Amino acid sequence: MLNRITAVLALALCVSIAIAQDTWPSRPVKMVVPYPPGALTDTLGRAIAERLSPALGQPIVVENRPGAGTLLAAEQVKNAPADGYALMMVTSTTLGISPALYKKPAIDPIKDFAPVSQVGFVDFFLIAAPTFSPRTVREMLELIKSNPGKYNYASVGSGSPHHLFMEVLKKDFGLDIRHVPYKGTMGALPDIINGNVQVMFADATVAVPQIKAGKVIGLGTSSARQTALLPEVPPIARTVPGFDWQAWQGVVVAAGTPRAIVQRLGAEMQKFQNTADFRELLGKFGMEPSPPNSPEQFAEVIKSDAARWAEAVRASGAKVD
Repeated sequence: MLNRITAVLALALCVSIAIAQDTWPSRPVKMVVPYPPGALTDTLGRAIAERLSPALGQPIVVENRPGAGTLLAAEQVKNAPADGYALMMVTSTTLGISPALYKKPAIDPIKDFAPVSQVGFVDFFLIAAPTFSPRTVREMLELIKSNPGKYNYASVGSGSPHHLFMEVLKKDFGLDIRHVPYKGTMGALPDIINGNVQVMFADATVAVPQIKAGKVIGLGTSSARQTALLPEVPPIARTVPGFDWQAWQGVVVAAGTPRAIVQRLGAEMQKFQNTADFRELLGKFGMEPSPPNSPEQFAEVIKSDAARWAEAVRASGAKVD
């Protein structure tokens, strides 16, 4: 008798889940963005919401929730019902860098989320002050190596990609160059232009227009692939084999979200991600489109990238209590 009751309850649960999936979404969906309005991730999230909403037949409401190195938003989505009504814009900072910075991170990047789709990559440029004599990465490395403690580099804070990329070079080449953190790239830029700080890594949205205007020198790109944004700036990997770093952007939902919902979200996103219109938009954002990938493929990217970022964080010594 007990077995029959258990079987009936299990069947009822399966039916209710199936009905929920068939009718999903029956109300507005939320897109949580872990950055303030106007930031790249916010702008991209709104562009995705605008295209995904008609496909789902429901409004997608963007909610900005910055804080704790993007982990405030991540914890909110992690704890949300796993029903597909809370999407989240995530970056390699959210699921790679920030969890490695905290002794007791609020999230597990592998276990707490169901990946939906990777959207694109953000290239970083190694830029230099116009008064800084090196014009190549090799010249920069040689000059800093021969003048320990003389030069400075800027970043947007300890543990940021801007910081970690330079720390990788410091470790690999035994460089003695002082880290000067700023509250943002735009805060650091005047000191780079004026030569008060010699070099920094900056994302393409900031670096490309400054290089084109001749205000800073583009020494190299963080990605091993030649970027189409500025073909005259070579990858750092041509001088430093194996140097290959990009930040990425994507969409996830809470772990446990029904597979049918995750698959539908992924399929709908791939439809507009493959359009010329969306790819052109990413170019305007200083991004390169991600190759089409399934939720399972995005999960593998997150897994391998989390380990790589964690190692970079350990090597840098950056920590947040």
